[in-house]
Amino acid sequence: MALFVIGDLHLSLGTDKPMDIFRGWQDYQQRLEQQWRETVGTEDTVVIPGDVSWAMSLEGALTDFRFLHGLPGKKLILKGNHDYWWCTRRKMDTFLSENGLHTLRIVHNDAVAAEGVAVCGTRGWFYDAEEDADRKVLLREVGRLKTSIAAAKATGLEPIVFLHYPPVTREAVCEELFAVLREEGIKRCYYGHLHGPSIPRAFCGEREGIRFQLVSGDALGFRPLKIL
Repeated sequence: MALFVIGDLHLSLGTDKPMDIFRGWQDYQQRLEQQWRETVGTEDTVVIPGDVSWAMSLEGALTDFRFLHGLPGKKLILKGNHDYWWCTRRKMDTFLSENGLHTLRIVHNDAVAAEGVAVCGTRGWFYDAEEDADRKVLLREVGRLKTSIAAAKATGLEPIVFLHYPPVTREAVCEELFAVLREEGIKRCYYGHLHGPSIPRAFCGEREGIRFQLVSGDALGFRPLKIL
């Protein structure tokens, strides 16, 4: 059994939001499926840190969820900035259960033990949040990250953090989120959100004892990255 990660799938099987208009995204759903099946086994786990589907509602996302459900392994889904279908935890859990999507699980204000570690995290927010509304969202995300890490530590396993927004780039740091990672003793953090011409901005490496890695779909060539 192994743990994989890939973010920013931007699936649009149930809605008209083509991504192949962007460079590097041609036939991405077919490429994703082929490489997923080549890489991930039925007993493995794949973390998807946000931007799963372009759908505007759970019902609209059903075709995308069924596509993911049909792929090998268990899938742990966190929220991204384009996951407009995201709603209350109870509604999401009920929807997945009622539609038999038992290989999909939401990670939100909690943690999931998988392959000998504890998967935790949250969406995150902009590193340059200065407006009052942005600051409010950022501080809420800081609280959610702390809650998720606490749940991870309660399992007795190593917490591995997954965020959608990058907590650090080559040019900047989201000090509030980075401080949580540092203070909580996190050793590994994976994030998405950066695409195409923004990929070179990503910080991939170690900073203050924390190893960071960009895992957006196009950055990985649409092949899930094995991390354990």
